[in-house]
Amino acid sequence: MKQYILPALRLTVICIVVFCVVYPTIIWAIAKAAPGQGKGETIQKNGKVIGYEKLGQSFTEDRYFNSRPSAVAYNAAGSAGSNKGPSNPDYLKEVQARIDTFLVHNPDVKTSQIPVELVTASGSGLDPHLSPKGAKIQIARIAKIRNVSSEKLTQLVDQYTEKPFMGPEVVHILKLNIALDEL
Repeated sequence: MKQYILPALRLTVICIVVFCVVYPTIIWAIAKAAPGQGKGETIQKNGKVIGYEKLGQSFTEDRYFNSRPSAVAYNAAGSAGSNKGPSNPDYLKEVQARIDTFLVHNPDVKTSQIPVELVTASGSGLDPHLSPKGAKIQIARIAKIRNVSSEKLTQLVDQYTEKPFMGPEVVHILKLNIALDEL
């Protein structure tokens, strides 16, 4: 019996030291060396934090570019998708409600022109990006409300379009809306 208990106790102590002390210390050190020191990369305006680089935010006023919908109300603590499949009646009602809302605020757009990302939530529910098409389809509404030319807004969207090494081009909506307010 002694031959089994002592090795098990030694292994338990080793695991506690490695997984409760060594590993967390290494991860903490890596986080402190990263941008934002492990607290996330913030976006600031006038010295005040107004958002995060990797987290989406809700924009509901017609004078701003709308973000991608969130399945978790943009709550980073509860990052998740909705778990509802594409044939779920509740999910279909939710998407239809988003389409209807979008069309009310963008009357010049046809249903078939709405990019999917404007009516469906991302897998995390926190995506801060839209495709350039998702941003550009909102230009007519914003130009009319802000009395700014569509061409100027198109240039602004193009200026804030990020071209990653791999993957599709994206527009960071918070950064775009900050630049929009600075016009």
